[in-house]
Amino acid sequence: MMGTDVLILNNATVDLRSREFGFVEELVGPGGLAKCDLDDMPHYEPAQYRKWIEQGLADPGGPGNSAPLMAHAGLDVAVGSYIGAGNYGGLDARGRFVYDTLADAGVDVSALHVHPSLPTGTTFVCEHEADKRGGLAYFPNANDDFDFETFKEDVIRLDPGVVYYMYSGLSRGGDANGGRDLADFARWCRDRGALTLVDSHTLCADPQKVISSGEPIDQYRLLRPLLPELDLFFTSSDEACMIENTLGEARDWSRLDEAELARHFLRYVADNFLQEDERQRLFGITVTDGAYYTVGSPREGYCDARKVKSRFMAGRAVDLVGAGDAFRAGLLTYFVRHRDQFRGGEAEVDEAIQMGNLFASLYIKAPLDDRVRYIRPYRDMLNAVREDRTYVDLDELLAHLDST
Repeated sequence: MMGTDVLILNNATVDLRSREFGFVEELVGPGGLAKCDLDDMPHYEPAQYRKWIEQGLADPGGPGNSAPLMAHAGLDVAVGSYIGAGNYGGLDARGRFVYDTLADAGVDVSALHVHPSLPTGTTFVCEHEADKRGGLAYFPNANDDFDFETFKEDVIRLDPGVVYYMYSGLSRGGDANGGRDLADFARWCRDRGALTLVDSHTLCADPQKVISSGEPIDQYRLLRPLLPELDLFFTSSDEACMIENTLGEARDWSRLDEAELARHFLRYVADNFLQEDERQRLFGITVTDGAYYTVGSPREGYCDARKVKSRFMAGRAVDLVGAGDAFRAGLLTYFVRHRDQFRGGEAEVDEAIQMGNLFASLYIKAPLDDRVRYIRPYRDMLNAVREDRTYVDLDELLAHLDST
């Protein structure tokens, strides 16, 4: 009996958007994230959260950005995390929203566990222009209590082909022991036969200021024991600068263009973190119009950074929050179907990344109340990826997807 295709762990979160959240701008600028303590969280009654949810001002964040997309494409996807207890069928208003939204999308929610004392994680999103990513004030709440032993039982029960953990740096329990607990967990999952992916986040309030100063960010030190254990890792170009500033030597990234930045960072990672064993690994950087990657093994070596430019830039973005999660959803959707080829060094990596580009493009252009609207079954998406065609009109792309 085959197991679940993908298990996404941690960071069950409700993303809330409202002009009432003026405090967000005091904590974080555009594109940044402030990880906040529960004691500092604004006090809102459960009924107020329910009202925002009913007004369409809420989205499930974290796994909610990825799991429904993969399920809509035809994968068996499960989410494992903690959500808060309350009076809405045993859950707090935010937890009930996360649970019901994922379940309605066809996601397996049997690994969502109720935390007896901490509320569901909550992110307050600063209002912003559609083509810019807003600032995030993140309160991990129950996510802070992530316990690997609990979720090992879910891994054993669900037997996933891919284990995807969100996010390094945003959970006190998940980040315990300097990141070594998560690294050990990734190795344990890999030993069971799963491909492993962990992603990070923009772990500071003002990314551009931090990048220009070369200031290290302590949370990125958690990646030092983790990176050697992963099969797959993609980060943004901003995060790449901050990761190397923290783990290596700070440098003036403004002197490098996009391609030089990608080549430098991916070579740095390959030389310093990917020499642990002989297995195949794929690491990359997402950029505005696609992604760069390096793939290989210590025995065969790692290729120079290659760019896969998206052929699916058609249409105007509605919201960029979750674009990286959507990219990884497409990437994993491809590798679920080509796991053995990936391990054998025979997978078409350019196709996989173009699938990520397609998922991300369709996600950020969909209405906020229906982010899966443009996702089609995997076979139709693969047909579009395999055609040598660039789309400049969203309606044309959707018509083509529906005609395959």
